[in-house]
Amino acid sequence: MKTQQQSRRNWLKNSTLTLAGIAMMPGDVWANAVQIAQMNNNKFLFASGNTFNEFTPPKIMNSVELKAILRANENPYGPPPKSAEAFQKEVFAGNRYPWQSLSDFRDKIAAKENVSSDQVIIAPGSSDLLEKTAVVFYQKGGNVISADPSYMTLISVSKAVGGEWKSYKLLDDAQHDLESMEAGIDENTKLVYICNPNNPSGSITDAKKLKEFCSRVSEKVPVFVDEAYIELSKNGLKDSMVSLVSEGKNVMIARTFSKIHGMAGLRIGYLVGKQETLDRINDIKSGVMGVSAPSIAAASTSLDNPDFLEMSKTKIIEARDYTVAYLTAKKFIFLPSETNFLIFQIPMDGKTFLEKIYAKQVAVRAFTFWDKNWCRVSMGTMEEMRMFTKAMDEIFV
Repeated sequence: MKTQQQSRRNWLKNSTLTLAGIAMMPGDVWANAVQIAQMNNNKFLFASGNTFNEFTPPKIMNSVELKAILRANENPYGPPPKSAEAFQKEVFAGNRYPWQSLSDFRDKIAAKENVSSDQVIIAPGSSDLLEKTAVVFYQKGGNVISADPSYMTLISVSKAVGGEWKSYKLLDDAQHDLESMEAGIDENTKLVYICNPNNPSGSITDAKKLKEFCSRVSEKVPVFVDEAYIELSKNGLKDSMVSLVSEGKNVMIARTFSKIHGMAGLRIGYLVGKQETLDRINDIKSGVMGVSAPSIAAASTSLDNPDFLEMSKTKIIEARDYTVAYLTAKKFIFLPSETNFLIFQIPMDGKTFLEKIYAKQVAVRAFTFWDKNWCRVSMGTMEEMRMFTKAMDEIFV
């Protein structure tokens, strides 16, 4: 018990360091980080120390001020109506802790993923799981291997608590350079992190090659596969690595209800992995306290109603096709995407670009990596995407 209390105290102490991971974190944390960066007159909201940086937007604007909110890879069609109803109904039992509903939901996820319930952790979104995994693995140093660029939360928190980042540039087709990543494993490597489909590139790595890589590498070090966008990919869950867990491999799979399920503000996700590995993460996790009963009800209901997911994917692909056609016609260089966002090169400094596009009430993100400036635009409704392309035409006349 003393050890567990000490672990939780250490987590609380170190949690203040997780602001280093704000580069792509959602909601209020990102907004607060922007305000801090602006007060300090920082050009970069986030600077990795490697090659990947995010530009600070000129200001945070609310939904009333903005015409198109295309900065956080949210699903513009969610939450699902049936999930919203389930959420509202559960609010009336909000005076009780959701022990039973959490247990039932964990059992439901376990059955869905063909694992036992003790191989599942439910948490307030996958970002929470990325942070806690980083704290558990890197308090005593070591390195994390990932792609460059990649989703930065796990990487940034690992650096904040004493770890190092070994990054490997994506291949020319924007897939993970699995060969180089495997060759880079050394005695100090604590974890290999794969975001697939990758954020911010939007690209996906061949499932067969990735599964062989994960199976082989997990015999040396644990592999964390972040599948936040997997349902949006062409093959969907067919390309998931989750079957490796039931095969006994030391692979962790993170999923979220923030993307295709349209519940970014409800904060719920889960992690699947070996029980021994998850037990380490559970030592600093607050059990039932981090997840609300209404969010559990909404997520569970969404799993039972795939029609909304299919509708969302269809509309998101339509918006992506429209945006690809626009970028192609205007000769912008962009990376292949199987997600609800696209990233493309912009011929001006990212800070200047953000000032111009925010002035037109359109919110996107801007980065620098590979010695280029990039814009990442999330897929909104078709009306929002037309606002985006109109703004682009006015900026790049």
